[in-house]
Amino acid sequence: MKRPGHVTSGPYAPPSPRQTLHVVSGGARLHTEIHGPEDAPAVVLAHGWTCSTAFWAPVVRDLAADHRVIVYDQRGHGRSPAPGPGGYSTTALADDLIAVLAATLAPGERAVVGGHSMGGMTIMAAADRPALRDRAAAALLCSTGAADLSAESRVIPLRTPEGRRRAHRLMLGSRAPLGPVSPVTRAALKYATMGAGSSPEQVEACARIVHACPAGVRAHWGHVLYGLELTGGAARLAVPTEVVVGTADRLTPVVHARRLASVLPDCRRLTELPGLGHMTPLEDPGAVAARLRALVAEHLTAEPGGSVREPSGEKAGEPGESLREPSGEKAGDTASRRKGGKTKGEAA
Repeated sequence: MKRPGHVTSGPYAPPSPRQTLHVVSGGARLHTEIHGPEDAPAVVLAHGWTCSTAFWAPVVRDLAADHRVIVYDQRGHGRSPAPGPGGYSTTALADDLIAVLAATLAPGERAVVGGHSMGGMTIMAAADRPALRDRAAAALLCSTGAADLSAESRVIPLRTPEGRRRAHRLMLGSRAPLGPVSPVTRAALKYATMGAGSSPEQVEACARIVHACPAGVRAHWGHVLYGLELTGGAARLAVPTEVVVGTADRLTPVVHARRLASVLPDCRRLTELPGLGHMTPLEDPGAVAARLRALVAEHLTAEPGGSVREPSGEKAGEPGESLREPSGEKAGDTASRRKGGKTKGEAA
């Protein structure tokens, strides 16, 4: 009997949604879930390559007590059927995000949008859409990049960018089955996607999700990621935006986050989480949830007269300060900085 594509107990098991629906976007049907109180401020989350709504489980558990949290399976992932051969593109990702916002938010309602990895790329791909500017009060880009992923990745640690491009192109486009979750595959996945301090429970949760992604879907989206060029989209993402990255991220290393912070028109904060890998919402869900809470407090729930409601008894923090101190480190040492002023043009 095939095991479910996620763990079924513990803090990394997906909570039961208050509502499920299928959002239609072009020819795609997107499995969508709504968690938390109906009248609470909204947070919309887009997961990354080879993941599913289950990936956000610990973040959803944290936020859903006092936020309406909307998560959806990207096309071909989780419970969203795979599209036809022409259905894989950054344009399709943007279409799907806009469709989910339209289907789940009330007329005139805005949300904080967050994306991990390919989910962050989804937000950048939609930057030119008027519907995103109208619906997004702020954005969180988590463990992601805008371009040239294969040259910067360190999963296969070759010395030259061209060598890394060729090796990672093969990895991204591979249709090889991952096989059952085993000690060997757990170790390989932990090396490629997570920090050395990740717990066995976190690695198991991640492995179950990633191994559930169909090989063909993984390869189709891998080809899209190989050719990714969204620097222009990042430069036109005209909403208050924060960037989060793990310092041990091999898939989208810190250089991508710093480059994003330099081109985003309104980058409020770059948070570098010491020792974490690519799967930051699983590795430190509290840190990611805290940044989303801060964005909600700063951009959705301001009190009359200009004051800001502080989330869950924590101070939202001054610009440039981290909301919480990750992994016992002082937040001001390595975890955050704010870009001074706007930048024009695109990064290389």
